[in-house]
Amino acid sequence: MLMSDNGAVQDDRALANEVLDESLFSKARLSRDPRFDGRFFVAVKTTGIFCRPICPARLPKEENVTYFEHATQAMAQGYRPCFRCRPDSAPRSAAWKGVGATVSRALSLLSAIPIESVSDIACRLGISERYLNKLVVNAVGISPKQFQNMQRALFAKQLIQQTHLSMTDVSVTAGYQSLRQLQRAMEQYCATSPTQLRKKQCAEQKTISLFLSYRPPYNWYNVRDFLATRAIEGMEHVTENSYQRYFSNQSCVGFFKAVHDEARCGFNVHIDMPNLSSLHNVIENIKLVLDLHADPLLIEQSLMQAGLSKKQLTSGLRLPSAWSVFESGCRAIVGQQVSVKAAIGQVTLLVHQLGERVPNVVSSQDFDTETGERYSFPTPEAVVSNSLEFLRMPQARKSALHSFAQLFVGDNMPAHEDILAIKGVGPWTLDYLKMRGERDPDIYLGGDLIVRKIAQQFPIDPEKAAPWRSYLTLQLWQLSNQQKES
Repeated sequence: MLMSDNGAVQDDRALANEVLDESLFSKARLSRDPRFDGRFFVAVKTTGIFCRPICPARLPKEENVTYFEHATQAMAQGYRPCFRCRPDSAPRSAAWKGVGATVSRALSLLSAIPIESVSDIACRLGISERYLNKLVVNAVGISPKQFQNMQRALFAKQLIQQTHLSMTDVSVTAGYQSLRQLQRAMEQYCATSPTQLRKKQCAEQKTISLFLSYRPPYNWYNVRDFLATRAIEGMEHVTENSYQRYFSNQSCVGFFKAVHDEARCGFNVHIDMPNLSSLHNVIENIKLVLDLHADPLLIEQSLMQAGLSKKQLTSGLRLPSAWSVFESGCRAIVGQQVSVKAAIGQVTLLVHQLGERVPNVVSSQDFDTETGERYSFPTPEAVVSNSLEFLRMPQARKSALHSFAQLFVGDNMPAHEDILAIKGVGPWTLDYLKMRGERDPDIYLGGDLIVRKIAQQFPIDPEKAAPWRSYLTLQLWQLSNQQKES
């Protein structure tokens, strides 16, 4: 069996290492172990339905099931998603992640809504459309266009079942041109209609409420404390069981609140934003901020291979990210050579002076602030156009912040070389931006004073932690905090 709190047995570890053995999938399915949720999907031949391995429905006989690594593969074979366990809500399948950075990036771009043309995505990746088609077909068994259509259908299904949006709002938000297109997509990919998915009519509203899952274990207490220590007054608020913040999106200000639900292994998320056209991107960003896609079993194995013992590891380790690359870079530059507390004080000044004030119509009633004012993070244009005299830091650092913001004006995404060319921006700052802004899981901050100090106390080899060296960095920070407390 695979249900062990004291450590995974050999079959467990084999599955965690992407060994695609149906006997292992069978054991995981029969155990309904939530740690394997999102790793694979179970299709039932006799019903034409596919489920998550944690589905509460009666277990079918082994001869009546087949396994798929990705939900879209099951849909391509004619199976429709289960209405009970909702495969569209599962944590992202990990089975295809090892096929290379290009495929991983391609599937991420193909999953974005509103969708880009396949030719434009190929151009962004620097490869031909024909080669992109070959990579995606080899990875998930279907063409890029089919993958896009199925991702859009699953997102629409999620909105229909988990929100109170009108069908018109659902179709627009999911990128369909009309209700007729939404109807056809649900019939084609889910073998049902939008009205059948939504069993009862709900009052129309713009506030979105949905549930986002993760693979347990998830150390919410560490995530909460990490976010609370770095929270900006008036923009972010952390409570015992929730994280909430205001964010800028397409010239508008939105708000979200994520409430941890340990029993269900996920977060109840509430989103309020005036423009729903980029809702999919906001939901994906929330998942990344809370690091919901992480695989704790694989990460733990890599950190142990690097030299840390089981008792030195933080169970359910997660690395919370910043809302954007620009925000993470600003935090990194302001935080150079000062404590976390001092850095947050200066970033708070930046937000209160240059951030957009949130109108009362978007303000949350349970968002506590000392002044009552609420803000979103400043835009690059706002930082460039200000002298930054209000910041209490050396002029050289203000100049670096100016130059950094200039690179992002007009929604530009600068190259790492351009960022590193800024006077006052070194490898540590760039690596911190890559780790928390770009969500790169494989950044080892060897130049960080705390990381270097703790690493000297343990016989670790950072290279053996790849591709999870960002988590090694975080784990060493955690060990430092533990030593201070003891």
